Amino acid sequence: MTAKKILVTGGLGAVGTYLVKELRGRGHDVLVADARHSDDPNYARCDVGQFHQLERLWLGGGWSHGYAKSARRFDVVYHLAAEFGRWNGEDYYENLWQTNAVGTKNVLRMQEREGFDAVYFSSSEVYGDYAGVMVENVMDRVEIKQMNDYAMSKWVNEMQVQSSAAQFGTKSVRVRLFNTYGPGEYYSPYRSVICLFCYRILHDIPIDVYTGYKRTSTFITDMARTLANVHERFKPDEVYNIGGDDFHTIEEVAEMVVRLAGKEKDREKLIHFKGEEILTTREKAVDCSKARRDLDHKSTVSLEDGVGQTIAWMRKVYEV
Repeated sequence: MTAKKILVTGGLGAVGTYLVKELRGRGHDVLVADARHSDDPNYARCDVGQFHQLERLWLGGGWSHGYAKSARRFDVVYHLAAEFGRWNGEDYYENLWQTNAVGTKNVLRMQEREGFDAVYFSSSEVYGDYAGVMVENVMDRVEIKQMNDYAMSKWVNEMQVQSSAAQFGTKSVRVRLFNTYGPGEYYSPYRSVICLFCYRILHDIPIDVYTGYKRTSTFITDMARTLANVHERFKPDEVYNIGGDDFHTIEEVAEMVVRLAGKEKDREKLIHFKGEEILTTREKAVDCSKARRDLDHKSTVSLEDGVGQTIAWMRKVYEV
């Protein structure tokens, strides 16, 4: 395949970092944009919620020493930049809507002007509390009520993408990610459940485990490989679920983390079982058959191995 010039917004994030590595490993010229500084020579600082910062990536400004300050063109844009998570979205809703809604609109405006192919990142959260297997066309058949601001913003993004395609003929693919986890996801109170559990258990911090909830978890390298396939097998206007094969309860993950972290003797002190968690989808069972067919999506890392790798990485990074 011919090497392409690819822009990845949010390229310093947990998913973006692996995607950039995968794309570069395939020989593509990948430029990274994110909201914080980086020493990557092919990098520009950019807040996508500010149109002039985004626009100058095409005009030649903002890039580090690896690129001349002249106008450039991108063949593909992977738009990952977003505020992540339901509780983060509640506590920092101004940032959430500015980045997720205005930021995506800004990228679409550039796409309408420049004509690049784009991959827009949505979330399993758009399915709300749909009580069934989550298939891509559910949204066309059932009225879904998203359960929190983060979920709402991601569904707004999808509608923005569809509106742009209808008005301006932009060519885009939407991807709905299901519970990505693995090494490289640094802890904060707003991160994914596996990250939270691993960090807290390793540091002997009790975890709250809400019972009766199920998730489909996806290891980061499996996710990155499939995402890199999207532009190589590009089908405009498609939407894909991308998830793993492990459909598990939150209780099972908690017990697994405690065991793999070697904390079984402290289990009773570390796991606090609770009832319903507000604003939270109860079950996320996913159908990824379309991604397997079109994108060669596959799961190669089991939940047990993936959690083990995550714990090992955290032990090294946090010296525990």
